[in-house]
Amino acid sequence: MGRGTTAGDDVKTAERFVVDPARAGMRLDRFVAACAEVSGATARKLIAAGVIRVDHLPARKGVSLSAGTIVEIGRLAPLATAILPDALVKVVVIYEDQHLVAIDKPPGVPSHPLRVDERGTVANGIVARFPSCADASPNPLEGGLGHRLDTATSGVLIAARSRKVWTGLRGALGAADCEKRYLCEVWGAPADTGRIDAPIGRSGRRGRSVRVGTGRQPQPAATEWRVVGRGPGTALLEARLHAGRPHQVRAHLASAGFPIVGDDRYGGVGAIDAIADKPAGGPPSQRLHLHAAMVRFRHPVTREVMTIEAPSPNWASSGGFVPPL
Repeated sequence: MGRGTTAGDDVKTAERFVVDPARAGMRLDRFVAACAEVSGATARKLIAAGVIRVDHLPARKGVSLSAGTIVEIGRLAPLATAILPDALVKVVVIYEDQHLVAIDKPPGVPSHPLRVDERGTVANGIVARFPSCADASPNPLEGGLGHRLDTATSGVLIAARSRKVWTGLRGALGAADCEKRYLCEVWGAPADTGRIDAPIGRSGRRGRSVRVGTGRQPQPAATEWRVVGRGPGTALLEARLHAGRPHQVRAHLASAGFPIVGDDRYGGVGAIDAIADKPAGGPPSQRLHLHAAMVRFRHPVTREVMTIEAPSPNWASSGGFVPPL
């Protein structure tokens, strides 16, 4: 394995390594951990922060390296100030105290950045308004967020204002007594109530999708629903779950035959022509109709049971849904 320093470039490279044949096939995160003499977690944070390049290009943590590949490892310092405040991202605060802050996340805005220089995410907006959140999470790019929502999903998002509180918040949001409720509009005519109890595993090269009942490292997951209202070809549901898995509500409801309106990953966009009760040929929704309406959890400091709710989005409150009989 070759090693040497390079002149500064746009990532301000600190060290340059050439993969020798003995390390061919090694994952990038393991290679970085060995070369930089850091933990695997730190190596992955460096990669996520965008200060690692493979043959002069950004790379994924799981990429396999070939002999002769050039790996450039940027300085560790950016990790300490990784997230950039962005006051242009307006955050609607629905709860705050000296330990926590909760906001009503708008649809179409990512929860947190994936690179050091990225702006325009909810976490960028949170740290602009609440600077202490920047140091609360081990990965500064998360801006103290104790959980995350998909970019297209709106609703309750909670951040901690110190490292100790962040650890407690993560535990509280993953506890059995934590409850999360979502509003969603789905295609089809589901029963007034129902339950899906099926494991969820990661799928795809980067694990950006999930599969119900299969996938990599499937984890137990259960989603309960009740119909709040019905429309022509769609229904408004309240979905209830506890800790929650990635894409759980979207994948579970799609597997039951009721994909969420506007979901281009799990069948909710093209489903309009497959629903007999909905006239074919109409334009599918371009926005995911999924909203994190409520989170109930035990406050990590006061131990009080908290219920944080976000106002209903326009598509749910003015959609003309008729309550079930």
